[in-house]
Amino acid sequence: QVQLAESGGGLVQAGGSLRLSCAASERTFRNYAVGWFRQGPGKEREFVAAIDWNGVSTYYADSVKGRFTISRDNVKNTIYLQMNSLKPEDTAVYYCAAKWGRGSSAVATIPLSDLDYWGQGTQVTVSS
Repeated sequence: QVQLAESGGGLVQAGGSLRLSCAASERTFRNYAVGWFRQGPGKEREFVAAIDWNGVSTYYADSVKGRFTISRDNVKNTIYLQMNSLKPEDTAVYYCAAKWGRGSSAVATIPLSDLDYWGQGTQVTVSS
């Protein structure tokens, strides 16, 4: 059982930056592809970014390309999401989720219920 814990959310002005972290409880986390997802007020949860198990392949939603960067440190069992040029529409609860045995593009497209583990989320609020 892998437990995921997000951190780094907060309140930021439009144009600002935040870095989210997703820390895993188990070393086996390094064998999982991981994605970031978000759920804004009154919206469905949506894909944001994903990275494969070794950090070589990444995948982004069109809405965040060029602004967000996903990375991982398998020594620290942690995934990061660097968010720059934030917009009010980026306001959401951000979740990380892990999937064993699949790549980053699969994490982006498979049903949310097929992901193996989820964190509890961290709130990001971008003011205009």
